[in-house]
Amino acid sequence: MSGFCPELSDDVAEVRDWVHAFARDVIRPAGAEWDEREETPWPVIQEAAKIGLYSLDFFATQWFEESGLAVPVAFEEIFWGDAGIGLSIVGTGLAAAAVSSSGTPEQLGEWLPQMFGTPDDVKLGAFCASEPDAGSDVGAIRTRAVPDGSDWILDGVKSWATNGGIADVHVVVASVDPSLGTRGQATFVVPPGTPGLSMGQKFRKHGIRASHTAEVILDGVRVPDSCLLGGREKLDARLARVRNGERAGEQAAMRTFETTRPSVAAMAVGIARAAFEYARDYAREREQFGRKIGENQAIAFLLAEMATRVDMARLLTWRAAWMARNGRPFTQAEGSMSKLVAGECAVWVTEQAIQILGGAGYTREHPVERFHRDAKIYTIFEGTSEIQRLIIGRAVTGLPVR
Repeated sequence: MSGFCPELSDDVAEVRDWVHAFARDVIRPAGAEWDEREETPWPVIQEAAKIGLYSLDFFATQWFEESGLAVPVAFEEIFWGDAGIGLSIVGTGLAAAAVSSSGTPEQLGEWLPQMFGTPDDVKLGAFCASEPDAGSDVGAIRTRAVPDGSDWILDGVKSWATNGGIADVHVVVASVDPSLGTRGQATFVVPPGTPGLSMGQKFRKHGIRASHTAEVILDGVRVPDSCLLGGREKLDARLARVRNGERAGEQAAMRTFETTRPSVAAMAVGIARAAFEYARDYAREREQFGRKIGENQAIAFLLAEMATRVDMARLLTWRAAWMARNGRPFTQAEGSMSKLVAGECAVWVTEQAIQILGGAGYTREHPVERFHRDAKIYTIFEGTSEIQRLIIGRAVTGLPVR
C-alpha cells in the first residue's frame, strides 16, 4: 500500500523501549499475583500514572502520532507484560475514544481529564455498550434515554463493562428511538457520583482476571443535555434525516469499535509474542533424550510457524492503524482483518506454547497457561471472530451477507 512503511520512527522506537522497560520491570512481575487475586491492580496503575504512562497526555500524544503506529506499539509492549494488568491500564481508553469520536470540543475538555485523574488521585473511565441480551447485536440495545426538559433519564442494564461500576466516568450507549434500531441510538456521559448508577454483578472470568468486568445498572439516572455527546441539536438533526429516509452517518458504538480495533489487535499481538518468546527460550534450554528440544524439527517447525503468525498479525495491525491515522478508508474491512487475525493468532500461539512445555506448561509454575486464558477473550470481545468475518465478507463481496 502506497505510503505505508513498517519502520518505526526514532520517537516511536523510544516510546516502545520505555514502555517495554515498565512492562518488564513492573507489570510482568505482578501478573501472576493479580491474576490470582482477581482484583483491580491499583498500585500498578498508580505506578503507571507516576511515570506518565497512565495519563491523558500519554494517550493523546500517542493517538495523534503521525504514523499511527505509536498506540499499537505501546499496547503490544504493555500486554507482553500481562494482559489483565494491561487492560486495567488501557481500559479507560475505550471510553475516551467514545468521547473523542462523538463529543464536542467542550465535552472533550470536560470529561477526558476526569477519566484519568492525577498520579495522586487515579480515576477510571468505562464504556458501556453491551447488554445481557444483546451481545454483538448493538441494534438490540434496550437501555433507554428519555428526554425530560433539558435533561435525559437513562434506564437499563449494561453488561461486560470494563471498569463498570468502579469507574469515575461512565460512557453509555442508549436508545432514544427504538423504532430506528442502531440509527436511533446516542451516547451519554454519566458524571461521577450520579444517583441511580450502580454496579451489578462482577464477573469472575477465565482470563484477564486483573481487569474489572461487571454489569452497570442504570435506574432513573438523570443527566443534563451537556452529557449527550455531540449535543441535542446534532442528535435531533440526525434523527430527522433517518425518519426522512436519508443517511444518518455511522452509529456511535460501531464507530468506537472500528476506531479501536487495531489497538485491540495489538493487545493480542503482545500476548502472542510473550507466549512465543517464552516457548522459544524454554526450547533452547530444556533437554530431552540428550539434546535441546528446540533441535527437534517438530519443535523448531512449530516455533517457526508461531513466529510467522505473530509477525503477520503485527503487520496487519500496523497497516490498519496507519490507515486509520492517515484517513484511509477501510474498504476491505482492514480494521476487522487485524482484530480477527491477531485474536486467533493469540489463541493458537499460546496453545502451542503450552504444548511445547508439555505438562509443565499446563501448570501455574509457568505463565503460558495464563497467556492462553488471557488470549481467548480476543476472539470474543469488541466483536467476535464471527462478526469480524461477517464485516470482512460484506466488504469483499459488496453483498448484504447475513
